[in-house]
Amino acid sequence: MYVTPKKRLGQHFLWDKNIARKIVDSLSLDGYTKLIEVGPGTGILTEIMVERGLDVYPVEIDPEAFSYIEKRFPSLNSKIFHADFLDFPLSGIFKTPVGLIGNFPYNISSQIFFKILENRSIVKEAVGMVQKEVALRIAEPPGSRIYGITSVLLQAFYNIEYLFSVSEKSFYPSPAVKSAVIKLVRNDTEKLDCNEKIFFSIVKTAFNKRRKTLRNSLKGLLPAEATQNPILNKRPEQLEVNEFIHLARMAEGGKH
Repeated sequence: MYVTPKKRLGQHFLWDKNIARKIVDSLSLDGYTKLIEVGPGTGILTEIMVERGLDVYPVEIDPEAFSYIEKRFPSLNSKIFHADFLDFPLSGIFKTPVGLIGNFPYNISSQIFFKILENRSIVKEAVGMVQKEVALRIAEPPGSRIYGITSVLLQAFYNIEYLFSVSEKSFYPSPAVKSAVIKLVRNDTEKLDCNEKIFFSIVKTAFNKRRKTLRNSLKGLLPAEATQNPILNKRPEQLEVNEFIHLARMAEGGKH
């Protein structure tokens, strides 16, 4: 290793090239050409993408890793960004559709997915390594206790696929948790059939009180005439995306 893994940055460097190839192979490259790599670290994914002639833009917060990537891949030149991906102005820099790839730092993986949501107009696809528990939650259909806020919000705009699990032994240092690779592909939903701010608010409020029925957790958000609707007898994990859209329309005084 030429970069010291830093605990404060949640760095666990992938060293298994077979896994790295599987991750890059998972990209469809459909509808975009530019690839943003989140946290390249020691460049195991970067190397494969450069070899394949892909148009990759690494974004690295760690000064040591950034310098190493600069020296190792001089052909990338000005395409390497020394920045925190969470603050990185994606839609300010890229005006055409992009893909996202990376071994996401586990301590900020949820924030990365919310950043993807915010930039859903240009992020057409994302393939990322995350904590297995997070991958399962995002890909989970309605009806289970792990189905939650990120499941609903991401599934509203992306087709989600849990690709494969990865052993702790594939990293240096080995993480204390299981890992998995997940794939998000932008679906055809340009805009939800409701007020999207209300939709986000309804989803978050419902799951923050997930033990309660929707009648109780959404009290005050819905008009009085809507409170007898049978959907409100359910708990949030029982609802599909389109049912949350229905609730958002009820909240804004739409059809119910």
